[in-house]
Formats: sequence, structure tokens, C-alpha cells
Amino acid sequence: MSELSTKPYLIRAIHQWCTDSGYTPYIAVLADDTVRVPREFVKNGEIVLNISPLATNRLQLGNDSIEFQARFGGVAREVFVPVEKVIAVYARENGQGMAFEVARGAAPAGVEPAVPAPAGARPPMALVPVRGAATSADLAAESSNGDQASNNPPDDTPPAPRGERPKLTRIK
Repeated sequence: MSELSTKPYLIRAIHQWCTDSGYTPYIAVLADDTVRVPREFVKNGEIVLNISPLATNRLQLGNDSIEFQARFGGVAREVFVPVEKVIAVYARENGQGMAFEVARGAAPAGVEPAVPAPAGARPPMALVPVRGAATSADLAAESSNGDQASNNPPDDTPPAPRGERPKLTRIK
């Protein structure tokens, strides 16, 4: 019998903590060809998705994949994300959550990963606040109707500081 991965359980736990605390759960995803997301919102090979109950329809946080329907620019789209492609799950409001080590393929020339692994980080996961990571600043373009429940960034999202690297913080 093979050992089950803890990653989907941790994703569900952080998602539940966010919703119970009144926070907005986001996931950062490595968007390769195994991920079904709107490609026009992918930046540097990654996408950040709002997975709150208000932003999704038919959300399924399974052991192998995350599936839901969401609006992007006012258009309903089906989203499919294999769990192994999830880079981080965190609360938008305070950046608290968990980042995961994700095997990356060869990046296109001149493209840097948006969330570099901290020096000395131990795979397969590390507890880090993801506030300030480039992926949180590269959210999908705003919808024309300004719908806060969509997977487009809200107008009040402050820009992430540039040039700062995420710091490893252990939460006990």
C-alpha cells in the first residue's frame, strides 16, 4: 500500500481555516499543460485563483485534483488543477498559509519562477507567508463589471512590494 500525500489534506485544512476566519482562500498554481485554466490570465507560467465559496461554483477539493467553475471577466469557465501543481494556499487578507515544493519543468528562456524556493527549504513543503510573492501581484485582470465574487482581483488589492524575496516563517 502506497503512502497517501498530505498535500490535499493540508490544502483543505487551510481552505477551511480561511473560510471559518472570514478570509479569502487563494491558491497559486503552476500552469502547465496538465492544468485547465484560462490561459490569458497565466503570468510567468503561474496563476493565482480565488477558491472562496463566493467565487466558485461546484468546488471539489479532492485528493488528486481541485475542480470548480468560476467567472473570469464575467464569463463562466471550468477549472481543473491537479493537486501536485498547487504551489501555495493562503489567505488573501494576511498572506498566511502554506507553500509547497513543486517540480518545475524547464522554464522558457528569460522567465524566472514567480515564487522562488527559499534557500535551505526542505521539501515537500514549508510554512511561509506568501504576501509579497510575485504571484499575488500578478492576479488575473479585473472584470469589466467589477464583481468581487469573481476570480478577478478586487480593486482594493495593494500591489506587492517588488524586489523582496519571501522569507521562511515557521508557524507553530
